[in-house]
Amino acid sequence: MEQKIHQGRNVKRFREMLGIKQEALAFDLGDDWNQKKISLLEQKDVIEDPLLQKISEVLKIPVEAIQNFDEEQAINIISNTVNNNDNASGNSLFNYYPTFNPIDKMVELYERMLQQQKEMIEKLEKLIENK
Repeated sequence: MEQKIHQGRNVKRFREMLGIKQEALAFDLGDDWNQKKISLLEQKDVIEDPLLQKISEVLKIPVEAIQNFDEEQAINIISNTVNNNDNASGNSLFNYYPTFNPIDKMVELYERMLQQQKEMIEKLEKLIENK
């Protein structure tokens, strides 16, 4: 049975990983958005492509990350990796070969989060200086 990717839940996961509140995402998406609308969006299985593109630009993550991230599959990959590293025979039990290194993507996401935090601190310092 094929598991369906829940795009709304993925938006929520990435938003939370980036430390962005629903209100902040709503503000960045424009005047038509508010916290309640973001909450409803995060409950949707499928998000329309133009909106998904806009969200990915705001969060600064690839659209494909929202479309394809499967938490259960990620946990299985990590679990299999740990089990394979413990396997003394050296035979790989890995039956899933991602087209990217998930660890590299997480490091990239973490670095982006740090950069955003640095930019936010700089903006706040400028605001404080101007008052």
